[in-house]
Amino acid sequence: MKSMKRGIALMAVMMMVFITAACGGGKSSTEPASSGGGESGEKTYSFKLAHVTPTNHMWHLAAEKFGEELDKRSNGRMKVEIYPNSQLGSEADMVQQIQSGSIDFGFITAAYMSSRSPSFAAWFAPYAFDSLEEAHEARQSEVAQKILATLDQQGLTGLDYLFAGQRVMLFKDKEVKKPGDMKGLKLRVTPSPPMQDFYRSAGASPEGLALPEVYAAVQTGVIDGMDMDLDAAITNKYYEVVKHGAVTNHMVWPAIAMTNKATFEGMSDEDKQIIRDALAAAADYSVTTRSAQEEEFKKTLSDNGMNIYEMKADQFKDQIEQFDKKYGPTDPLIQEFIDSVRQ
Repeated sequence: MKSMKRGIALMAVMMMVFITAACGGGKSSTEPASSGGGESGEKTYSFKLAHVTPTNHMWHLAAEKFGEELDKRSNGRMKVEIYPNSQLGSEADMVQQIQSGSIDFGFITAAYMSSRSPSFAAWFAPYAFDSLEEAHEARQSEVAQKILATLDQQGLTGLDYLFAGQRVMLFKDKEVKKPGDMKGLKLRVTPSPPMQDFYRSAGASPEGLALPEVYAAVQTGVIDGMDMDLDAAITNKYYEVVKHGAVTNHMVWPAIAMTNKATFEGMSDEDKQIIRDALAAAADYSVTTRSAQEEEFKKTLSDNGMNIYEMKADQFKDQIEQFDKKYGPTDPLIQEFIDSVRQ
């Protein structure tokens, strides 16, 4: 009797194995739930992208363009939710979240990234480029790609550069016509060593205030002006508290488009290329749109009561030489970058 029961039980187990194999095709229950089992061309994505600028700034417009291009190039498989204006924290917070995988993409300033990977300081070589278009073209150079690759050791993949205008100088009361006129002035400068050194070499005292504090600091006289781009001078309404704007275009201002290295490397080659192509389209859109706005932005600031004038590169010869002499020897990639742009 016991033998018969054991036989029936064994037959039942064998029937269950047969039925499971027939219905499930032998697939593991832990296989990804995305359509097509994650095969190339079928997997869907819902990405998160974060950056620090307001929604009317060029980087946000570039982020929107990136989302449009992803949607189009992936036939709707890739979507992006954008978190602007530091909604997800500081740039340090955002990079940490990209490393952990809770954010998929970030547009992070080269100024901040130079504190994590010193090679990014190369982009702040004074008067390295005659135009924004020239800087945009240089982003594809061998040395620019080597600088992006330094992020690999941090669990990040540097994908591209996006530009939002060049740096200019805004002054509350004093019309600065030459570097010596900045002596003793307290100016808000992004807390990046090469940027602050540039102003120190001209005699100014750089202050590393957080961006949300800048408007009130100028208004109350805590600082005498700032290093800024024309985009932000308008979007943050700095024309309400400063009288003079020197269009120096002394440095470019790139954002680094980055993602989590492990996540990116786990994608199919097709999907990785879609992302790279969509970012390239966004970068092209950004620089083309921004370059066309240069004269419009100057006029907007003038119409709002600012004195807008130009200062040429030859007035900053000493500052250029000091940067090259100090920063070139600190990093082989910075030296390679300087050599490539000064030739």
